[in-house]
Amino acid sequence: MIVITAPTGQIGSRLLDILLNEAPTHGEELRVIVRDPGKLPAAVRARVDVVTGSHGDAAVVDRAFTGADAVFWLVPSNLQAPSLDSVYSGFTRAAAGAFKTHGVGHVVGVSALGRGTPAAARAGQVTASLAMDDLIASTGVAYRALANPTFMDNLLRQVAPIRDQGVFTDTVTADRTAPVAATRDIAAAAAGLLLDRSWSGAGEVPVLGPEDLSANDMARILTEVLGRPVRYERQSLGDFRAALTGYGIGNAIVDGYVDMMRAKDDGLDGGVRRTPRTASPTTFRAWCEEVLKPAVLA
Repeated sequence: MIVITAPTGQIGSRLLDILLNEAPTHGEELRVIVRDPGKLPAAVRARVDVVTGSHGDAAVVDRAFTGADAVFWLVPSNLQAPSLDSVYSGFTRAAAGAFKTHGVGHVVGVSALGRGTPAAARAGQVTASLAMDDLIASTGVAYRALANPTFMDNLLRQVAPIRDQGVFTDTVTADRTAPVAATRDIAAAAAGLLLDRSWSGAGEVPVLGPEDLSANDMARILTEVLGRPVRYERQSLGDFRAALTGYGIGNAIVDGYVDMMRAKDDGLDGGVRRTPRTASPTTFRAWCEEVLKPAVLA
């Protein structure tokens, strides 16, 4: 039995699609934890065991982890949380206890790059995510943290300015190169680990994409794919903070985002060497052709 948390989210929904296709050939049953089962297609609900509720709730994870062999763990965003610890480790503590109570053998979690880099000491959400990984590993469960860089898919939030003004923004230096990954590759990495549980102990699995890119590189590729000029504009951390605050996001979360983006510009994502094992397949150009361009043209 594989339990999937956040099955309607960007990564979890892709993972669920993969497992629905592949799990039967591995003799695996699937269970999902979801707040609103109505967000799952009826055809999906018919093929999985559904536990309704929040996976931060002790009673919910107690039901969901009964008889479970493996768990996919992803914490949801909480833009009004009083602290980053409450978003990550605080949300995970009930599940960590349930892993031990129910003898869950393997857990795969969504985390971040940065462990071992100087920038990770004050990197907001990344620092909190790494602490969550340590909490899960301390239970003795076999654990793999998917160590991810910035998602290509984050650009979908900027479809309107890309389409209407030919511009996208970020806070990083324009020519600083770093890995970027597609969420579909993160889901595929999770599926591989959940279906082949021959691994043990605790560790990280970096998902780095096939190449490092700068914001200027991304602007060039966007221009070529969309057939129209697209440029990058660097946003100051002060303006970034003001924009997040204007959206009504809580102070603790805003502080974390600002610290994380500062750390990324200080090399947070550059501490892992790309190898055939860590290089995920989707190029930024392919992602733009297959995902971003249709969204821009819609």
